Amino acid sequence: MALPSPFSPEPPFKHGQAPRTAVLYCNLGTPDEPTPAAVRRYLAEFLSDARVIEIPRLLWLLILHGIILRTRPKQSAAKYASIWTSEGSPLRLWTAKQGKLLQGWLGERGHSVVVRYAMRYGNPSIASQLDALKAEGATRVLILPAYPQYSATSSASVFDAVYAWAAKTRCIPELRFVNHYHDHPGYIQALAASIRRHWKAHGRPDQLLMSFHGVPERTLQLGDPYHCECLKTGRLLAQALYLEPEQWRLSFQSRLGRAKWLEPYTEPTLRALGKAGVKRVDVVCPGFTSDCLETLEEIALEGRHAFLSSGGKEFHYIPCLNDDPAWITALCDLAQQHLAGWPTQAPPAAQELQGTKQRALALGAKD
Repeated sequence: MALPSPFSPEPPFKHGQAPRTAVLYCNLGTPDEPTPAAVRRYLAEFLSDARVIEIPRLLWLLILHGIILRTRPKQSAAKYASIWTSEGSPLRLWTAKQGKLLQGWLGERGHSVVVRYAMRYGNPSIASQLDALKAEGATRVLILPAYPQYSATSSASVFDAVYAWAAKTRCIPELRFVNHYHDHPGYIQALAASIRRHWKAHGRPDQLLMSFHGVPERTLQLGDPYHCECLKTGRLLAQALYLEPEQWRLSFQSRLGRAKWLEPYTEPTLRALGKAGVKRVDVVCPGFTSDCLETLEEIALEGRHAFLSSGGKEFHYIPCLNDDPAWITALCDLAQQHLAGWPTQAPPAAQELQGTKQRALALGAKD
């Protein structure tokens, strides 16, 4: 009697099959629908990740299932509903579009690379997309997180999901990982260009606030580079915009629980600016490459209310990079850099056809 295998069944290996190279573009995730049930499923997966919540496991699971998942889904579902579109979750829409455009841009440069997108929590999952890439013949996969700044709570969690999939896979593709690109020139210039366009159309603010997602302060003390990388992104962006020190500041949003998180916090900062007589503030979220709940609801709605109700007169939220061509170009540069040495070139006779197809793909994503 054969013992059950710990590995997932796979098609027989095909000798002589041409190797294919792929990119898996990974974002955080989103509920499937803006309903309490869907949000509960999403939060249960997200907040069960030990990378995200680093407190004693048993205690946290009691809090999560005894309190948070009983009360928070309904509140969060209402927030998701306020930013949901007719096409679905903004985060999923932008992430899918970025992946499609990235494949188009790489095709324009002569690279025959398969690009798929995945969510760390929710759908499509990292495991399901890696399965799909293997089924398509991918033997080399670049894991590219949508997080410019590295954190164990985000980037490392993506890598955990990849490792977990690999632990159950018999024939593992070659894998590469992009840890961070917080200081990548193309990323910084894309951010600066988007802000300059906003200012050209709407004038300049009294203060530019750069708001990054927060993490517990103890992660910095434990060796997480996230705080330092956020500060460097902020400094480089301010330099690219030729801002004086008094014209900009940096803060951290999305605090959860009572523990001390990275400071200063975004909402109190906005309230303090309003009370101090600052008439106009513009907020940009450089750590988010796609607009989502944390930007469209927490900043564009709640942040606006915090500033205006505290005496501010004018509030502007500057959208994320989303499908900005300068950002997709930077993303393509980044992928190309990390794909170096892997076979990605289409056969010469197929390159012209490949370029034509990818141009059509990219234009379709833009539309």
